[in-house]
Amino acid sequence: MRNRAGEPVGLTCRVGRAVYGSVRLIEDLIRSGKSVLILGRPGVGKTTILRETARVLSDEADKRVVVVDTSNEIAGDGDVPHPAIGRARRMQVANTSLQHNVMIEAVENHMPEVIVIDEMSTELEALAARTIAERGVQLVATAHGNTLGNVISNPTLADLVGGQQTVTLGDIEARRRRTQKTVLERKHEPTFDIVVEIRERNAVAIHPEVGTAVDRMLRGISIPQEARRLQSNGQVEVEVEETPGSDSEFAPVPFEVSEVGRKRQSLERDHGRARRKRAPRDGNGIAEYDLNDYEDSIEPNKPVMTKVFPFGVPKTAIEEVIAEINASVQVVDYADSAEIFVTTKSHYSRRPTAVRRAERDGILVHVLRRGTKEQILQFLKRFTQDRTRAARLESSDFEEHNQSGRSREALRETEDAISRIISGELRVELMAQPPYVRRLQHGLAARNNLGSASMGREPSRRVVIRRRKR
Repeated sequence: MRNRAGEPVGLTCRVGRAVYGSVRLIEDLIRSGKSVLILGRPGVGKTTILRETARVLSDEADKRVVVVDTSNEIAGDGDVPHPAIGRARRMQVANTSLQHNVMIEAVENHMPEVIVIDEMSTELEALAARTIAERGVQLVATAHGNTLGNVISNPTLADLVGGQQTVTLGDIEARRRRTQKTVLERKHEPTFDIVVEIRERNAVAIHPEVGTAVDRMLRGISIPQEARRLQSNGQVEVEVEETPGSDSEFAPVPFEVSEVGRKRQSLERDHGRARRKRAPRDGNGIAEYDLNDYEDSIEPNKPVMTKVFPFGVPKTAIEEVIAEINASVQVVDYADSAEIFVTTKSHYSRRPTAVRRAERDGILVHVLRRGTKEQILQFLKRFTQDRTRAARLESSDFEEHNQSGRSREALRETEDAISRIISGELRVELMAQPPYVRRLQHGLAARNNLGSASMGREPSRRVVIRRRKR
């Protein structure tokens, strides 16, 4: 640090350590050939991981690795790079403002398979990184920011993960999405395929599909990310956790995830989940399905608690009315776990974030004129009567048709679709069926550890069977 006259008045000493095994948590990612962006607060060990990455890829993976050393932190300041980077070659950057030129030079002149870059911080460097990725060279780099959300909101670095742009929708599309006409969308394909967020020295969070994660974040859907932690015995503990998104709307997907997920969880809980998992399998790996066995596991008369989330309606008033009429309704504290979102006309007309989010997630929104006990009583009575009537109709339909040829034919079609999925296909769309048949198809897919979803509108509503995402 220099004073106004240019004389040194302070000095910061930074020691670059070579920590073998520091890349253990993400070694499979960097060996996969995909570009990896590493994020984390200062001092958490990003540069140390880069140093070990260069050694692992050059010595153990036998790849041509070039290190673009901005401030000589990775391999030292001498003409001979530090042995901590193995056989990787180092290109020093004389002026930090010209780092993007050195990045392009590395690709054009030195034929690297992997380029390692520390502290990308300018728009020109982000543009150079995109150019390098488009030429098929793997990138492993660090950037300022703790999380993926920080990078998206940073106008300089947003290009690394695809950027964002404002898109104006038409009236029909906006109504279909149930959102405003102006929304945010990803501009282009991300430069980096994987983003690693370093939380602690032995704990990271991973976004394995950056494009999908950015899309979901811009549209307000929870983002599943993989959390890894290095145990004291050297084992890596892996778990999947959900990160909440923003307050905007998510683009339509081929499967109605929110609705089907809730229905399938309820079906598995109430209709013998353990029995389906223990189902015997034939030589092709398909569960041997018995319609009578599935019928025995269904209890049409068993009361199912409907979860209601009140917004702008007194929670105590709803609970009092539920106790008075003994309704099979449960008041929940979070809208994400509710089946019905109850609000008043005055709140709904203002279109707050909670209402838009509920409509976006496919939750049934019921609007009361006022939040009085009389209005709540009418709603609960009408709702419980409709549910009872629907349950009776569905039960009678099941008893009438469970042995019919249509049910048998639909189940054979489902088993054939499961065989095709096991053989390698990603998704198979079945023919349109009534609700009681679709329930059987969902159950059969769940027995074979496959995902399923209903799509379309009645009477053309049908089941799509797909592989579960790992």
